[in-house]
This record gives sequence, C-alpha cells and structure tokens, in this order.
Amino acid sequence: MTRYAREDKRVVVRPGIGRDATVISFSDRYLVAKTDAITFATDQIGWYVVHINANDVAVMGGIPRWFLATLLLPEGKTGPKEVEAIFAQISAACKELGVVLCGGHTEVTHGLDRPIAVGQMLGEVEKAKLVVPDKAHPGDDILLTKGIAIEGTALIARERGELREHLGEEWMGRSRSLLRAPGISVVREATIANEVAEVHAMHDPTEGGLATGLHELASAAGVGMVVEMEKISILPETALLCRELKLDPLGLMASGALLIVAPEGSSTKIIAGLKTEGIPASIIGKIWESEKGVKLIQQGKVEDLPFFDRDEVARLFAGGNL
Repeated sequence: MTRYAREDKRVVVRPGIGRDATVISFSDRYLVAKTDAITFATDQIGWYVVHINANDVAVMGGIPRWFLATLLLPEGKTGPKEVEAIFAQISAACKELGVVLCGGHTEVTHGLDRPIAVGQMLGEVEKAKLVVPDKAHPGDDILLTKGIAIEGTALIARERGELREHLGEEWMGRSRSLLRAPGISVVREATIANEVAEVHAMHDPTEGGLATGLHELASAAGVGMVVEMEKISILPETALLCRELKLDPLGLMASGALLIVAPEGSSTKIIAGLKTEGIPASIIGKIWESEKGVKLIQQGKVEDLPFFDRDEVARLFAGGNL
C-alpha cells in the first residue's frame, strides 16, 4: 500500500508486502499489532489462530501479550459444544505462549459452510530490539529453521482423511502430528535469534510457501537474493506428499519455518543458539543487490525463484489433484 487515509508519525511500520505486523510507538517501547484469519484448519481452528498471529508479532522482535478473537460460525451447524471446543483451544494456545485472551466477538453467521476465526495479537518490544526488513542489505545470510512445509503437510493430512489409502497410516499419523511437533509456532526461535545475535530481518512464510515468503521479504527490504535448493530442508513427510500429489514444496504453506536475515558474523551464533534449544537451522542463501533479482540455484543452474499466485494447499482443495 502506498496511500493512507491519514498519516500518523507514531505508526513506525505501515502496511506493505512482507511486513508482518504494524508497529506503533509509545513512550518507552513499541506496540506490535497483527490480525489474521484461519479458514482451513477446522479441527484445531482456535489453537491455530492464536499461534499464526503470535508468529507475526514475534518476527518483528515482539513478545506476544494480548489476544482478541472474532469467531464467525455457520448457521445450523453450531451449538454450545462446538463453541466451547474452539474457546478451549484458544485458551490452551494462549496459555502456551503466556498470552492473555482479553476480548473479541462471536456470532452465528448466515451463508458459511465452516467456522472462520479472525485473531488480533498485540505484543510489545523494546525500541532497540525491533526487527524490520529495511535493515537487510547485500552480504547478509538467509537462514531457515526446521524445514518446509510443516503447516501445509499437517493441514492436508488433517483435512483429507482419504489420503490414508494413498500414503498409508504411518504417514497420516506423522503428518497430522507436525502441527504441534515441530509445530507451526516460530515464537521461540524468533525470540532466541533476536537475543543471541544481531538480526536484520525475520519473516514467517505462510500462504504461498517458502518461495512466496522469500519474494515478500525481498520486496519489503528492497533487495535481491539467491537461495540454493539443495540447502533447503524439506520434511520427509512433505517430500512424499508432494511426490505423490505432484505439489511443489516451495509453494506449500510453510508456517513453522522461520526465515532469518543476519550479518555473516551473526549467523553462526544464531545457529548455535537455536541448536542448544533443539531447533535446527541452516544458511540457505544470501542477500544481494535488488537489480540481480530473486534467484534459485538448482542442480547447478541459476533460475528465477518460482512465484505462486495460489498456495498449493488451495490448489489441491480446489480439486487440482484428487
């Protein structure tokens, strides 16, 4: 976005591609605010909406503190049991993160065929610890935690029970459990990275997968980048899923993996700090000048990093593969 109804000097981070949350200045610190909706993960929608919003506060260097939830529930399909189950999930997720559920709205809405949860997470950060993509510059390393695509794989396994016949019971169980282990939250690794070394940018790749996340980060920072396919960790469950259903892992929902941009001298400290907490991370590429573009090295060839106008999950659910 380039035009606003009103300018306000206290708004430190305004809307834009690759800018995960807004940041508002207060006297001694910044307020970090994020809103996002969940429309797919119906069986864990309350738990999901808290963590997805918390991630985008954490990648700005913020600590998630307060959460508000709006639940839009389908008419004729919703009773007290369903509402209580969603709020139990929200409460459990807030407890995991040390977040207070402090408000929101719930209504039964005509025309819906499934629940929709909209969350708003508020957090705070010391002014010196704010992380914004503007700090990224040529020569920086690009790190990736855990691997791809945790979110997309878990979501497909939970929503498409018929895959058990194609991929087996063992794959189904492992894939469903990915939602919590290693999990879609990146709050812990974002906090660790920002504590142990200098960080120039962080980003939580979601819809459109890792490729879209990298494009968003490059756009927000005004830089180019090059990444190596062979250095990108792809979960074995994801690799099997993508082979069988002809999905591209680079375009599959990737929450749970964190992109970190850091100076060369900081990368080893960040990787070591994460390793001590049992979180794998590796360098997958470099930041370079914007005019060089966003590139992928694959089998020794340099090509444009793919751009996905629709997430591979959405393509699958629309009937593209099964």
